[in-house]
Amino acid sequence: MPSSSVSPPFLSGEQKLALLQSQPGLTALAEACPEDWLAVEDELAQVFSRRDPAELKALIERASHQQQAGERFLRGERDGRAFALFASQQVRLRLTELALRQYAFSAATGVTRGKVRFNLWNGLLAQKLFFERDLVRKPVSLRTFRLIWPLIGQKRLLMPLVEKRGIWCFYSRELIAGLAALIAGRRTLEIAAGDGTLSRFLTAAGTDVTASDDYSWQGAVNYPELVQKLDALAAVQRFQPQVMICCWPPSGNVFEKQLFRQRCVETYIVIGSRSRFITGNWREYEAQTAFVWGEVPELSRLVLPPELQAGVWVFERKQ
Repeated sequence: MPSSSVSPPFLSGEQKLALLQSQPGLTALAEACPEDWLAVEDELAQVFSRRDPAELKALIERASHQQQAGERFLRGERDGRAFALFASQQVRLRLTELALRQYAFSAATGVTRGKVRFNLWNGLLAQKLFFERDLVRKPVSLRTFRLIWPLIGQKRLLMPLVEKRGIWCFYSRELIAGLAALIAGRRTLEIAAGDGTLSRFLTAAGTDVTASDDYSWQGAVNYPELVQKLDALAAVQRFQPQVMICCWPPSGNVFEKQLFRQRCVETYIVIGSRSRFITGNWREYEAQTAFVWGEVPELSRLVLPPELQAGVWVFERKQ
């Protein structure tokens, strides 16, 4: 964990929010805001010591509900104590999120310090199986996957390594074919598209799809020109899709609630984790009444690797 032994200059509320915009890592943020890190460190220690799953769930949900200053404060309202407290709260939420991610990474890889990396053999196999080149993904043949995946001895390292670059899963050729059949030629929008891999695969399968993202992961993801720089609601309002698709929507996000209200959308497809703490706004999934929805197991089985315990859920507008 980061050390707070050296005291940096005190940051104003505006400076803290500007720092958050630069997407700092856990160590950099903790060192810049040591008083906030001490509070977070103490809370995490208490939560982990009690080992209460409900309390940990509440902590994860709270950490996912970070806000922009514009949602609460006008430009002229940022000099007082309320704004300073708001900025500290946002820093603490981000610190909590980053600390929990680091904990999950260490638990997944078994590595608590130093670099995590594949050995040469496992790295070559993973590269051959999942990527065209570098970190450019390719649609994976299930037949090839079943042959090569058992040969990779360091399976547990794969997802923690690639998640840092905005890669949350891999798509089989069969999944792409199944999604294209479900979309059935309708006008489609991918939201929170990241590097646009899913849209690229669907386009190659003959689907009319537009990729969009708010570019909030710009420090980790290389956004190609094909990905429109728009938040989810703005993208839906501009392109008026019949079908929306999203892979790994952030846990507790606010945009899915808004999207369920868009009358143009006939079908919404979600690829995510079966763990309700990792992806999706499950509260809104269950609260909305405009769509009937459920998991499609035959598609869920085609998301790779199976150790992710991923699922595909389809929302169809009621007639």
